[in-house]
Amino acid sequence: MKAVDVLCAGIVVADHICTPISHVPRAGELVLAESMTLASGGCAANTAVDLAKMGVTSSIVGRVGDDLFGNVVGKLLERDGVNTSQLLRTPGSDTSQTLIINVKNEDRRFVHTFGANAQFRTDDISLESITRSKVLYVGGYLLMPNFEQDGLIRLFQHARQQGVITVLDVGIPGPGEYLSRLEKVLSLVDVFLPNTDEAHVILGIDDPKQQAIRFHELGAKTVVITRGEAGSVLVNSQHRLEAGIFRMDYVDGSGSGDAFDAGYIIGLLRGCDETGCLTLASALGASCVRSIGTTAGVFTRSGCEAFLTHNHLKISNW
Repeated sequence: MKAVDVLCAGIVVADHICTPISHVPRAGELVLAESMTLASGGCAANTAVDLAKMGVTSSIVGRVGDDLFGNVVGKLLERDGVNTSQLLRTPGSDTSQTLIINVKNEDRRFVHTFGANAQFRTDDISLESITRSKVLYVGGYLLMPNFEQDGLIRLFQHARQQGVITVLDVGIPGPGEYLSRLEKVLSLVDVFLPNTDEAHVILGIDDPKQQAIRFHELGAKTVVITRGEAGSVLVNSQHRLEAGIFRMDYVDGSGSGDAFDAGYIIGLLRGCDETGCLTLASALGASCVRSIGTTAGVFTRSGCEAFLTHNHLKISNW
């Protein structure tokens, strides 16, 4: 089994994405888009691709169906430099798919099916693959109904014992009770990366700073709450930081949170402090919105370095 910098485990999706249309079609109406794209997507897959674009070796472990879309997603990930040797085919299941509808001057809309992701379990992740990585990233934890907390605890405990950094992003399918699936595992999480809407559903707290404080109190070593155009906040035992954003021409926001995660992980691998990690995360997250799709607009390493040479992110203590 090949060693990699980051093992990305979790949601893998086939994305169907349209360029921005004028309006959502009425019943029976046809609305034209300039183009439509089929691409790999999902939290874990997006982060793995973004890492590869930045020159970081990544491997994906997740499930696709035994259908045409499973073949396509695997080939697209391989094309983008991701190790797919642990991408599992699931007999009798369709590959998870998302229809991403972009409308001019409006937030994007999603139509999603769980597909094979619903069958992904912690037992699908080998301890050897964790040992042979520097970071274990789990993306879309709360979106996977059979991904058990006790199993995740076992994986994160092994990672800690091996000196592997643990990073967790959640994703939620809608309103519900989710804190019980997090309470026992957060003490094993080095970096926890929910967005403020997810944090609100989980905690019932509106203020992003208070959300970060509460997750830190529950055991997460470092908590970063992303807030879209409002930037991000960070809390750990040494720092309380608030970061702005880098301005980009907006086309499609799909995948920007996953790109943020990839940037933060790259900062960890480079030994950056919290400010450096937030800067890289914000740069990659911002670059994602420049093109349709979840990864097409994300910086390469040279592009990111050139951008950061001429642009500064405002970060302050609070």
